[in-house]
Amino acid sequence: MSGRSGGAGSGLTWSVLREVKCAELEQAADGWGRVSNRADAARDRIEGQLLPGLRDTQRGEAPDAAVRGLRRLGMNFQYIYTECGLLRTTLNSLAHEIKTQQRVLQGALDDAAALRFTVHADGSVTYPAAGEGLVDGKPLAGGTASGVPNPGMVPPSGLVAPNPNAGKAQDIADRVAQAVRAAADADWRYTRILRSLKAHEGLGVPVATWTDAAADAAAVRGAARGYLRDAIPHDASPAERKAWWAGLTDEQREEYLAVYPDRIGNLDGIPALVRDAANRDNLQLLMGKLEGRDDDDSATKLAALREIDRQLRAGPKAGEPPMYLLGIGDQGNGRAIVSYGNPDTARNVAAYVPGLNTSLDKEFATGDLKRARDLSIAANQHGAPAAAITWLGYDAPQSPDGIGSLSVAVSGKADEGGLAFREFMSGIEVANENENPHMTAIGHSYGSRTVGAATQHEGGIPGVDDIVFVGSPGVGVDSAAELGVGQDHVFVGAAANDVVTKLPSREQSAIGGAELLFGGPAAAYVAGELADRNDDDLWFGKDPASAAFGARRFEVGEGPPLVGDGRVTIDAHSEYFDPEIDRTSVENMALIAAGRADMIRAEKPR
Repeated sequence: MSGRSGGAGSGLTWSVLREVKCAELEQAADGWGRVSNRADAARDRIEGQLLPGLRDTQRGEAPDAAVRGLRRLGMNFQYIYTECGLLRTTLNSLAHEIKTQQRVLQGALDDAAALRFTVHADGSVTYPAAGEGLVDGKPLAGGTASGVPNPGMVPPSGLVAPNPNAGKAQDIADRVAQAVRAAADADWRYTRILRSLKAHEGLGVPVATWTDAAADAAAVRGAARGYLRDAIPHDASPAERKAWWAGLTDEQREEYLAVYPDRIGNLDGIPALVRDAANRDNLQLLMGKLEGRDDDDSATKLAALREIDRQLRAGPKAGEPPMYLLGIGDQGNGRAIVSYGNPDTARNVAAYVPGLNTSLDKEFATGDLKRARDLSIAANQHGAPAAAITWLGYDAPQSPDGIGSLSVAVSGKADEGGLAFREFMSGIEVANENENPHMTAIGHSYGSRTVGAATQHEGGIPGVDDIVFVGSPGVGVDSAAELGVGQDHVFVGAAANDVVTKLPSREQSAIGGAELLFGGPAAAYVAGELADRNDDDLWFGKDPASAAFGARRFEVGEGPPLVGDGRVTIDAHSEYFDPEIDRTSVENMALIAAGRADMIRAEKPR
């Protein structure tokens, strides 16, 4: 079929459409699928066996050159996997659409045969005499009806033919015409896609090639929506998504991974290994997509994606947990969800939600990801296997909005983020292979407000046993008992010099408002202290570190003072996760994440 142009002038006829052998298209698709799978297996062998072996056992210029060569070869296989997978789905999608129109056509032909109508080569339908004339009572003359490909676009004539066969013939002719028109349109669309699926010459896969691959994937996704995308259960629960994925055939899973890695990789409820594989492929497509842009936002996100890609390819160092990419995207301020340790097999799983000014940039890729890695390493020293996750699945408030806009952001970003985080944790719970895994939610800074928002829906945060807040400006409620896990399972770390944990309440900001809006958290802190030194309310409710809140406060380092060495600093707000600076804080959070909260070093509440 391919090669004919679509539209009213298409050379496709109903007799040609009827004889199209879709099985041959599907067999060709299977062939491309086998090539794609072999490329994927080769890539896995390079990245899972050959590269680690070289990195761990060999040193010197020759092994380093071999590593570079293997990485390049692995990228080539990844490109082959992606493009061959797209070819498979393009052919299967074409076969799917053609078979659909063949069914429509065959139904019309069967109806014509049953009525003894004649369907001509041009799609017109001749019908016999029938009915009775109003004057002489004789059967009314037969005739011929010509099909209208888009009957909804033709206004009705207002006249009703008296022969009862006329309407039936018109319906059959219309269905024949519609089937031919839809098949010709599909032929035209998929021909264009197939012609675009071609590689650059040479052994390398340059950046421009991945940019083209991103465009190829977008084209196939658009064309295949009826074949694949519409069946993805976006509106289902994580448990239902898990069951959907488990019920697919291997071939169906392979196609979804090849064509929709962005959707499968971010689908809460399906296995972590599947999400990781999908997101690693989507990462390459995203980098290719952003490479073709020259705006600052794309450049910032691209730098982060390159750093994440570098870490994934480098693999874990000795004593470090493996890295799993559970989510990636460029929407909003960017999305990235990374786990250190497999959250499906780990007995203990902790998820950390970052806060104010966090976005998909290189600082996030180096700093925020390191926080989860260090926490995972520490938690794994206390018994059962543990996984720690950095979850950037929402748009945290950004400067210049900053603290001054939080009164508005609290009802928007925190609530939206809380819903997304809640669904993510539900997915982690249903995908975990352990009976009743121990799960911990950790919120830092504004991330604590997001975690607090997640708890305020029916049932709280699914699967979560313990909640930890550090550097919190308040969590949206006035008592630990309101968070759904019992106040003995709510833990708070607040450094003595962390000004964010002492931000004035909105009532106090009547005095400190200008400082809050224009002077930042340091000025707001000073204004708040002057307004009411003993108040235990914060910007988002009761101070989680206060006695009135009722949580268990654990010991952390004091952090550097607000003013010291001739400068103003709020570094105390960001040191809770750094084992080199605040080992006590990291160790206490690791104990909680490992289900050993009985061993934490407690601190008196404020």
